[in-house]
Amino acid sequence: MSLKVAIQMDPLENISIQGDTSFAMMLAAQARGHSLFVYTPDRLSLEEGRVTARGRYVSVQDIQGDHARFEAWTTVDLSEMDVVLLRQDPPFDMAYITSTHFLDAIHPATLVVNNPTEVRNAPEKLFVTTFPGVQPPTLITSDLEAIYAFRAKHGDIVLKPLNGAGGSGVARLLADDPNLDAMMDLHRAIGREPVIAQKFIPAVSKGDKRILLVDGEPVGAINRVPSAGQIRSNLAVGGRAEAVELSARDRELCGIIGPELKRRGLMFVGIDVIGDFLTEINVTSPTGARALQRFTGIDATQIMWDRIEALRAGH
Repeated sequence: MSLKVAIQMDPLENISIQGDTSFAMMLAAQARGHSLFVYTPDRLSLEEGRVTARGRYVSVQDIQGDHARFEAWTTVDLSEMDVVLLRQDPPFDMAYITSTHFLDAIHPATLVVNNPTEVRNAPEKLFVTTFPGVQPPTLITSDLEAIYAFRAKHGDIVLKPLNGAGGSGVARLLADDPNLDAMMDLHRAIGREPVIAQKFIPAVSKGDKRILLVDGEPVGAINRVPSAGQIRSNLAVGGRAEAVELSARDRELCGIIGPELKRRGLMFVGIDVIGDFLTEINVTSPTGARALQRFTGIDATQIMWDRIEALRAGH
């Protein structure tokens, strides 16, 4: 089976391929004989119900700096594609949401991974709240007094932006930290969205586990360990990846959320687990596939393409 695959992502020429999951998806697709067309979301258009994208067909190779060989710019009708991978990075802002509305017009006749309607309906730090008992104590609000009351109840807390990514803006505030007002001033200066206050989990010093799920089933995990004295374990801010096995609790958490992921068409998902708690369900452009393959030999992108090809074949 040869599929026509479009990838909506940030500029391919600028990525660091060593840890880029979108690039891993492209390598796996190309090896299977699928054609690749890349475009950025600002070149997406909707005209009289027709969704087009201006971009380039491309071939890829696993050589940084010479990883993409582009053909000439062209405009394609995305309804003529077999698959669109929705892979641009957050922020999950109105531009991101608008692109999901555009892609709604072609899905599921053209299979969009992940389902754009459900990406829009599952903001990563809000979606997890729909599963009782999986999170640490969590408050989402813009009300400073409510945050003070939450900290008085739970002691040390972590404050983070609702729609942030890559560990940006995440800070630990001790029970007596005098900087809460100043931190909220910074968040208000950025935007009007609520923030998340979450009880600090000491187990974060041992790592933040990224588990990848394909079609609702866990395929493997890596542990992201923060640098000494830090609480942010994201690889983008200096965290260190290491191999790790799925625990019984990890499998329990996956069993709780997996059926809902599958029902919604959220085919490629990354969840974050600290200790016994699920902290995020990442559905926009989850990462971790290249590190997972490097440390465990498990290629989550091949598992994803197996599932996509089965769907396109009608199974």
